[in-house]
Amino acid sequence: MTKLIIILLSAVFINNYVLSRFLGICPFLGVSKKLDSATGMSLAVIFVMLMATAATYPIQIYLLNPNGLGYLQTIVFILVIAALVQLVEIVLKRFVPSLHKSLGVYLPLITTNCAVLGVTILNIDEGYTFLEAMVNSLGSGLGFFLAMVMFSGVRSVLEKADVPKSFKGLPITLVAAAIVSLSFLGFGGVIENLFA
Repeated sequence: MTKLIIILLSAVFINNYVLSRFLGICPFLGVSKKLDSATGMSLAVIFVMLMATAATYPIQIYLLNPNGLGYLQTIVFILVIAALVQLVEIVLKRFVPSLHKSLGVYLPLITTNCAVLGVTILNIDEGYTFLEAMVNSLGSGLGFFLAMVMFSGVRSVLEKADVPKSFKGLPITLVAAAIVSLSFLGFGGVIENLFA
């Protein structure tokens, strides 16, 4: 049980895919202007991460590895993720059209979101069991959610700040993202010592 808690907390804070591994930057910078779209995107990413792991892990372990087809991992995983994203898009378009519209082009981009693909591949590379892989995926999704919500708050403050003209727009956004990312470095020692 302790190992699962460590995997979960590490995925959220230490190995945060956006702030520590710098995966999934496109939606992080593109959708984090408003809290509601950041939350909607994050919930969609959490769902896709969990479902992608639940689908790709058995495919890798029981189909690709035994038949010597491990080299097809990336292609197969992207196809599975694409199918799941299409499912999410259909559901959002039907039941939450306002969120679907606010996410715009970023929703289909979950298909190529390297954070989702990275989680599914790293679950295999780390040698996690199925349960550990699911916990890591949940933690990674929650970490993505935390980063998006935090950065949405930072960006709302930046909109009202008196920023020098040369830093307006993308430059100040990148500086703020770097500072938020630095804030997560301190969690490394805390979680390691918590379970020592």
